[in-house]
Amino acid sequence: MSVLLGNKNRLLKGVVAIACLLPFTNGALAATTVSNFAVQIAIAASCTINSASTLNFGSQGVLTANVDQTSTLQVQCTNTTPYNIGLNAGTGSGATVATRKMTSGANTVNYSLYTDAGRSTVWGDTVGTDTVTGTGDGASQSYTVFGRVPSQTTPAPGSYSDTVTVTVTY
Repeated sequence: MSVLLGNKNRLLKGVVAIACLLPFTNGALAATTVSNFAVQIAIAASCTINSASTLNFGSQGVLTANVDQTSTLQVQCTNTTPYNIGLNAGTGSGATVATRKMTSGANTVNYSLYTDAGRSTVWGDTVGTDTVTGTGDGASQSYTVFGRVPSQTTPAPGSYSDTVTVTVTY
């Protein structure tokens, strides 16, 4: 029995010695607690115009034939959001969506914008009448603007320009 007690004492002394070598913890034991928190977001119907490239008819001489060019609009809307893209008449004096006007001083060059490659459907800004419709998928969507300068009496040489406003209604 004394052999057993001696072994126990030696074991106890060894445990105490090892415990003294461990980092000092002020006698406190580590404790944890757990909680949860909510994470949320509300996505509202929204659209943005990512880009609208310049429609450039280039350098022309006498306007005896149609001059056709295109540009691209990039529209991004939230998924499932229906929208309409409208193009106004521009800033040229006396312009309409059917006959827009690039100007250089008092001189003008007529042109039109269309929704189709055949240039048969004028692209305007009246929702439900002459706009382009789409439904958002959350990604950027591309739309081609088909432009045409028809044959016309050629005005004086110069740099002609116009500014068309793109409106996305959703």
